[in-house]
Amino acid sequence: MFDESFVRAARITELSAEERLNGGAANAIRRRLGQGPFGSLPRQALTLLLLLLLAFTAAVYFGISSPQRETGGGPSAELTTELTVLTPAAGIVAAADPSSPFGYLAATTGYADGSAGFGLPAAGSSTAHFGQAQVSAAVDTVRRYLEASELSPAVLVQGETTPVRALLAPTEQSQFDQSLTAPSDDQHHAATGWMVRFDPMRTALATDTVKVAGAVRVTELDSGTLELSSDHTLVYAVRPAGAENSGPVSLYTVRRELRFDLSRTDIAARQITLVDSVEQAGPSSCGAGQAEFLQPLPVGNAGTGTAGPAAIDPADHSVPAWQSCAVMAAPKS
Repeated sequence: MFDESFVRAARITELSAEERLNGGAANAIRRRLGQGPFGSLPRQALTLLLLLLLAFTAAVYFGISSPQRETGGGPSAELTTELTVLTPAAGIVAAADPSSPFGYLAATTGYADGSAGFGLPAAGSSTAHFGQAQVSAAVDTVRRYLEASELSPAVLVQGETTPVRALLAPTEQSQFDQSLTAPSDDQHHAATGWMVRFDPMRTALATDTVKVAGAVRVTELDSGTLELSSDHTLVYAVRPAGAENSGPVSLYTVRRELRFDLSRTDIAARQITLVDSVEQAGPSSCGAGQAEFLQPLPVGNAGTGTAGPAAIDPADHSVPAWQSCAVMAAPKS
């Protein structure tokens, strides 16, 4: 039969006869060291093991809590939008010549057709931490985003959104989707902050040509992030939906100031993170909701609502783009 005293004896050792003679009788037994899980290890080894455990714990902690992506593409990336509605000068929306709607835009004003007016940086540009190939890839991705979000007829008047979404970094696609399913003028979920779009039931393009003037600039946000900013004035020739090739044509102007942050991951994936979108758009009514679609006023209609005291020229890039509502300056001839 198993004797429990044998187990207890494994943990103790009797004193020797010499130890008893030297006064050890009061401690007839002594604990045997080294019987715990680490007891057989020298003290130096225990110290080393403890240090290794601390290092491993720290590595796990910082690995979990560190950002998931580089600067400019992390989980906190979120677009902020602002829109200034411009009411028509003199209170009336003027008609344009259907055969030459952009006739007043003289060549000296800097407007060009479509992407030719983007004013992209010169080829071969580089920065302190990004080579020519990386900068070129970033600029090309921004160019494609601008083309999709403000020049494509499918996006402008046909309700398409996939061409724009496909160029967004995955961290922003959820916010983009929310902006479409529940557009809101809350500075974060306006569909019109991501792209220029008109209600297909109300507005049609009189021509697919869009006049553009402005520039794109490249800087570094930090050693791991390129920051690209665009500032463009876009002029669209529009008419009421269903009018086909008849009916009056008017010009609708949108100024867009956009800021993009592209991490090295974004550049390699040919995607962008859109951080800021500041727009002026008109002629529109100050009281019209613009979160889902931009709302051009038809020819002959006057805007409603309270506008600012000074007229704003959306082609003047020397002044900030954002106000709540303002009068649209008459186009320069």
